[in-house]
Amino acid sequence: MQSPVFRFPLRIYWEDTDGRGLVHPSKMLHFYERARTEWLRALGIEQQKLREQTGGIFVVTHASVHYAAPARLDDQLWVTAQLESAGRASITLSQQALLQHAVSSDDQPQLLSEGRIRIGWVDATSMRPARIPASILEQLS
Repeated sequence: MQSPVFRFPLRIYWEDTDGRGLVHPSKMLHFYERARTEWLRALGIEQQKLREQTGGIFVVTHASVHYAAPARLDDQLWVTAQLESAGRASITLSQQALLQHAVSSDDQPQLLSEGRIRIGWVDATSMRPARIPASILEQLS
């Protein structure tokens, strides 16, 4: 069974753009991070509390992003997060940035980028890999 897609609304501001009003591709990683954080929050997982209660944190261990089109000043995006898989020490998500108001020929929002992000669980002090607590894995599924 595939997990539901979480959608986070985001607007592009001047601070997100270069002098031409285009978003630099590296900013998509920032937007993906915001969506993942809000996805976790929607599941009842707040990262600061997680660190305080378990001594562990999630960190990005791999990111692969395909860029299809640029985002521009004032664009309204949906940035998605969807769990692909969960292991004992890492989880993998698929993510997309979609232009909310531009619709493609198949009635879908225009794809700006799509990525596959793996986040690992580490001890917050030593930054060494560790097992994701079972209670967290249960919340993710």
